[in-house]
Amino acid sequence: MPRSLYKHKIPGIILLILIAGCAKVSAPSGGPRDRVPPVVMKSVPVSGAKNFRGNEVTITFDEFVTLDKINEKFMASPPMKKKPKIFLRGKSVIVQYEDALSDSTTYTFNFQDAIRDLNENNVLNNYQFVFSTGPVIDSLSVTGNVYTALKLDPPEETLVLLYNELNDSAAVKHLPAYISRVNKNGYFRIDNVRAGKYRLYALKDADNSKNFNLPDEQFAFLNDTIEVSSPKDYLPVIKDTTRTTASSVTKADTIVMQGQYKLILFQPPKTAHYLTSSSRTQPYKLEYSLSLPPDSAGFSFSIPGTQPGSYYIERSRNNDSLLVWLTDSSLYAKNDITTIVRYPFTDSTKNVIQKQDSIHMRFMTPKSTRSRIKKLPFSVTSSLFTGSLRPGQQIVLQSRTPLGTPDTSKIRLYEGSGTTRVKIPFTFLPDTANSCKMLMITRLVQGKNYTFIADSGAFRNIYGEVSDSSGYKTTVRNNETFGKLTLNVKNYEGDRIIQLLTREEKLIRETKMTKDGKIEFPYLDQGKYRLRVIYDLNGDGKWTTGDFNKDLQPEPASYYFQEINMKENWYDTEDWDIGEQNVKKLKSTTSKSQSRQQP
Repeated sequence: MPRSLYKHKIPGIILLILIAGCAKVSAPSGGPRDRVPPVVMKSVPVSGAKNFRGNEVTITFDEFVTLDKINEKFMASPPMKKKPKIFLRGKSVIVQYEDALSDSTTYTFNFQDAIRDLNENNVLNNYQFVFSTGPVIDSLSVTGNVYTALKLDPPEETLVLLYNELNDSAAVKHLPAYISRVNKNGYFRIDNVRAGKYRLYALKDADNSKNFNLPDEQFAFLNDTIEVSSPKDYLPVIKDTTRTTASSVTKADTIVMQGQYKLILFQPPKTAHYLTSSSRTQPYKLEYSLSLPPDSAGFSFSIPGTQPGSYYIERSRNNDSLLVWLTDSSLYAKNDITTIVRYPFTDSTKNVIQKQDSIHMRFMTPKSTRSRIKKLPFSVTSSLFTGSLRPGQQIVLQSRTPLGTPDTSKIRLYEGSGTTRVKIPFTFLPDTANSCKMLMITRLVQGKNYTFIADSGAFRNIYGEVSDSSGYKTTVRNNETFGKLTLNVKNYEGDRIIQLLTREEKLIRETKMTKDGKIEFPYLDQGKYRLRVIYDLNGDGKWTTGDFNKDLQPEPASYYFQEINMKENWYDTEDWDIGEQNVKKLKSTTSKSQSRQQP
């Protein structure tokens, strides 16, 4: 090999050797990821201990653990007046408590999913530690489901309370004998219960008191007592073992389990009269609202020192809210206006008195900024401007401020298009309940095209602001662009309200029925719908919530068992058996076995 060629090859050979050597150096794989939850190695006392009277429990694991939101998730049953102190010491979880333990009572410490290993965050799900202060571990259980009233959804952060005191006042004044929490599907199970009669409740605890002591807390109850006995539900006695594991996911976490009892959680009706709010969102707009309709007690408003016509008042249908429009520019130019409001008020003795408040209504003009905020121009919106209308749809025009009388000489409505269009008559009718709305009265025909033209200044508000010129085209849609749903409702005696809902359960339409029969929902857009029935037990034409003080449950509701998939130019006929109340088991869509295209 020539000397020059040898010189050039040596650096390349050295480089190859270095690359090969680097390729052989690698970190160990470390094996598969640890997915095993922490394992209990020992505890003092052992879980399932009897005749225990100490004030501390120590649970030691096979690895270091961490506590996730332990103050929120940990629950002692029966509940303790003073919350236990929970902390870590090495690989152990320590629970210390000051409350004196009750005699011959089984205690359960429920950690839910708070215990996790330190390295991989593997969860020890639904871990419970049980001991008894007497010679027996109570081994019965109570199961059930909690649903929200009307919507029948699983509630969040809801407690289940079991009382051995059978008088109704116990739920208000005392702590329960046993306590648990519903899972994400609304299912609950209270374990280690002693045989006997109980009252069962559910509560969204607003003040962490573990009892129903606030009038606005959501609450659920059974009208009758329940009997807990061994033939009904039995929990095997916990065996003494130092190596206790828990499955990573329990059956209750993955499917909706059906318990023995069903509780319907409701918002109690307001009983106290008071002023709930007062606001001044615009210089000329004042709003006041009450907790309850005032009935004959009255709800009045005034501004001292003002002249007649300086403002006018709009009242809600139930007279429980006032909307005041200031019309005097020298008045609404003030940053602070003193107003007088008289309304019914429930005092500390629960007597309803007439109260008078002097309320300062302040509005500060926003400070100017470097990027100047452009004032929104006065404008009018309407369903007429959306491009299409349903047959018979009411045409409503609306503004953010009270409307004045339109100048009809500057407004035209044409039927047809191009050279064949014809001017058609119309009138405007003020909305007597809302000065920001008015109705446009005219005759529109299905399948026809229309053009709406408004010159500048055609619309104005009471503050002298005028609209810009505008033009819109619209049409009244033909029947072929809609679907029609017919329901054959059966198997219930009594008043009921049938509601058509969106998939998000927003109300679209409702029909009241007094007996079984057929109802129709025509002119439905393509899409998916849900159906709900309200069992109108008191016949007032609306859903009524429950009242614990009167032993009244909320009016029941149920959902049709699947969604309705509506298409254009489609008839759908469905049989609906509403014999079972408070049921919600929704499938995604209907099979359309009874659907057909419109002729």
